[in-house]
Formats: sequence, structure tokens, C-alpha cells
Amino acid sequence: MRARLIPISLLMFALPLPAHAADGVLLPPAVREMMEAAIANGNETDIATVAKIAKQTNPASADEIQRMVNSWKERTKATHDTVIREARFTELWTGRIEAGGFRSTGSTSEIGISAAATATRNGIQWTHKLTASADYRRANGVTSRERYFGSYEPRYEFDARGFAYGLGQFERDTSIGYDERYTGSIGVGYKLIVSKPLDLSADIGPSIRHAKYVIGDRETKLGVRGSMAMTWRVTPTLTVKQTAAGYAESEVYTLNSLTSVETKVSTRWSAALSYNVQYESETLLSARDFDTLSRLTLTYDF
Repeated sequence: MRARLIPISLLMFALPLPAHAADGVLLPPAVREMMEAAIANGNETDIATVAKIAKQTNPASADEIQRMVNSWKERTKATHDTVIREARFTELWTGRIEAGGFRSTGSTSEIGISAAATATRNGIQWTHKLTASADYRRANGVTSRERYFGSYEPRYEFDARGFAYGLGQFERDTSIGYDERYTGSIGVGYKLIVSKPLDLSADIGPSIRHAKYVIGDRETKLGVRGSMAMTWRVTPTLTVKQTAAGYAESEVYTLNSLTSVETKVSTRWSAALSYNVQYESETLLSARDFDTLSRLTLTYDF
């Protein structure tokens, strides 16, 4: 019998093709090396930039380029999640220390100190945040401001935008009229805007506050708490932040707002100018409902 000859063209269709060739276009070796070098470096911004240029110059290989980027993201996320799951609770904390002050002598002797610190631990779904601050001012032997603040806020994210929060908080502000004020709150929130230049979130829930006043009286009230947080990254070195929290209780209303402008000095150091407004509908020691404080501080990120 005579052997039947199979055309070479048919054999080519029968043989399996490499994944990147199955689409009909091979990714040029130089472009692949450039992408692999960017991915090995591990900088997300650099990878996105190189991928963008590679797609523009090799539009027929855009799908293969995107597959390389997606594969890197999947591997990175898997590694990140593994590190978080295996870490102890005392690990993976990041934070910031902020401090400022002044001292004057002469016809008047005055000293003022402002300090704040935050520590945050970001997990896969849980986030834990610790905050503490102190403001102290004394002039000619008389203390005009003495405010201390501390809080712990755990947060559980349902998805990329929705979350539930808890809050435990302590305050002392003798200039307003209370030695101690404790706050507890739980609620839900939503990230209204999530983007590189702008983040905006809001939350709301029931609250309970217990206050011990300077005059010795104590009271506990139920109410509603709401807050918002905005971060606007104007440039890589300039950031505007706005946070606010309000409480509504029986015949008592409280609002605290903090606006700050931060500029990077170096990788870890920044300078910040902030303006704080506090409103209390009940002030036992002062006729003023509004209290404001401007600060110029130096911050260190760790």
C-alpha cells in the first residue's frame, strides 16, 4: 500500500501552540524581557507604566502583556495574604507620630505642647486602629488647655466598600468641663469614593457616652454617632485630609472636625498644618460653644 502523505500545513494545525502564540501573535523577546524585569523589581507603578508602553507599541500582544500583569498581581496577593494569616497580632503595625509646641518668656511665660500618635494594622478583612493625642497649654501659671484623647477602632470589611466598625474612646478636657468621658459605638459604613487621588468614607451607628464632670456630676446618655473621613492626594508630596465626627443625644450635641494639609519632607518625615474645631452644646466652664486649635507639627511615619 502506498503511504498517504499528510500536508505540512495540516500538521501545523494539529500540533499544540504555545499559550502566547495561540492568539496568533508572539510577544517579542525584548518586550517580554522588559516586562519580566519590571515584574522582578516588584514596583506596581513601574509595572503599570512598562505595561502601558508595551501595549501601545505592541497592540497585537496586549492580551499577553495583561496576562503577565494579572499573574503577578495574583502571586503578590497570595503571598500578602499568607504573610497576614501567619503573622501574630503584635506584628504588621504601621503608624505615625506627630509633635509640635512652643515656649515663650518675658512679660508673659507660656508653654504649649501638642502630640499625637496613630497605629494601624491592616488585615485581609479586619483593620485595627489605635489613636492617642494630647494638647497642653499653660500661661503665667494658669492652665488654659488640657485635653487628652485615646481611642481603639476595629473595622470589618464586608467587601471592597462596605464595612462594620466598633469604637471605644476616652477623653479628658477640663477647659470644657469634664474630667473623663467614655464613648462606645458600633455601626456600619461605606466607602463612597475609592481612587488614587481621592478616598471618601462615611459611617453611622448608635452610641453611648458616660461623662464625669469637673463639678463632680456624672451622666450616661444614648445617642447616634456619625463620622466621615476624606483623603485627597493633590500631588505625590501634598495631601489634604478632613475628618469629622458628630454625636446627637438628648439635648446634647457634639461635633469635632480636623482639617490638615501635609507635605512630604522626606520618605518618612512630613510637615503638617492642621485646624481643629470642636463644638459642644453643653459647656459647664465656658460660655463658648466652639473651641478651635491651629497646629504646625512635624510627623514621622513608621
